[in-house]
Amino acid sequence: MRKSFPVEDLARDARFVRVPIMERITDPRNAFQEQAGSSSRRAAGRLTPERPDAPDAARALMHGIFVGEIQALEGAGRTCWDFEVGAGDEEGVPEVPFELKLDMARQCWDEARHCEISIKLSDHMGTELGEFSENTFLYEAACNPDPVLRLTGVNRALEGLAIDVFNTMREFGELAGDPILEFCEDWMLADEVTHVKMGSDWLRRLTVNDKDRQKRALEFQRVVDKLFSLGGFRGEEEDSPVRLARRFRELAGFKEAEMDTLAEVAREARSEMEAQVARNKIAVTG
Repeated sequence: MRKSFPVEDLARDARFVRVPIMERITDPRNAFQEQAGSSSRRAAGRLTPERPDAPDAARALMHGIFVGEIQALEGAGRTCWDFEVGAGDEEGVPEVPFELKLDMARQCWDEARHCEISIKLSDHMGTELGEFSENTFLYEAACNPDPVLRLTGVNRALEGLAIDVFNTMREFGELAGDPILEFCEDWMLADEVTHVKMGSDWLRRLTVNDKDRQKRALEFQRVVDKLFSLGGFRGEEEDSPVRLARRFRELAGFKEAEMDTLAEVAREARSEMEAQVARNKIAVTG
């Protein structure tokens, strides 16, 4: 089996339609709406049962969780295989400790279970697989050739986003009086805290004697986190659909300063997205 499997070759059946993430979040038809003639704000806001579009928004988010779990399973599986234990090989494939491979295998087990749970939850919420589009930015972060950057991009940034999303869905299930959704999201949330903690621990262990590599990894994480903020979809503003779950991130090894930086990154992403949406509106309306 070949190493470093490219995103273009991921197997999907005819139900799945891919839409680039930046095209999706900057689409002027679904991101922002005009208010009071000149100002703009989040058209949807925080995910609560009171939102007029709450059922569809929750189903769309659940579908996004499902495809994310597929890609997380694929990414963790690749990390198990793509790197060598010991001295590496003749082609210069980076080496990783065997214990890291064991952690990634454990994560594969978790993600496979999450796929099954997400399929059943989607059915519970009245969603068909493939009803919403798929983007592949999750798996793309798992294609980095450096195992340290892959861990920061996937286990700290991507799984960190999963903490925020699962916590949002758990709270939505509680508010909506849906104990099935609340229980399942709480169960998966506990796994995501473990996954992020593994990434935090391995980042420090693999770069303990190489601070320059650690700095590069954290810079890469900041880039990925900005993309994963989805133009302000995840943040700490009152109208952010997905809120930063500080308490669970702390359990996963994030320091307060890191979470402050992440909140600032989310604000930057939102500001840039607002500007891009405005440009798109001008282009659409002429």
